[in-house]
Amino acid sequence: MTATLGAFVLGTPDPRALADFYRAMLGWQEAERSPEWVRLKPPDGERPGLSFQLESDHIAPTWPQRPGTQQMQAHLDLQVDDLEAETERACALGATLREHQPQKDVRVLSDPHGHPFCLFLPGA
Repeated sequence: MTATLGAFVLGTPDPRALADFYRAMLGWQEAERSPEWVRLKPPDGERPGLSFQLESDHIAPTWPQRPGTQQMQAHLDLQVDDLEAETERACALGATLREHQPQKDVRVLSDPHGHPFCLFLPGA
């Protein structure tokens, strides 16, 4: 048997609200929804999904990392065609542009619950 990645899961104090943000960002469909768990799936259904799990004591990671703070252990990379337009759209949906930007063709943002994610251009 070969293992296959089925989904990436983000912990959050409000799974439904965070799923709504990513559903709007990605244009994905909701496959399951409860107060403690929401699962999104891509339209083609062939790529791994994205799920959101209730963590009432969630602490948002810092970016960039600093000793003694909650460390980022993973982040999402979202490929876009227009970096500036998609950065503006993400912010309009509730994301925050982070002050520290380590690369020219990548934008680091935080989703509404503080998880860092990156927007990047093809080839970046």
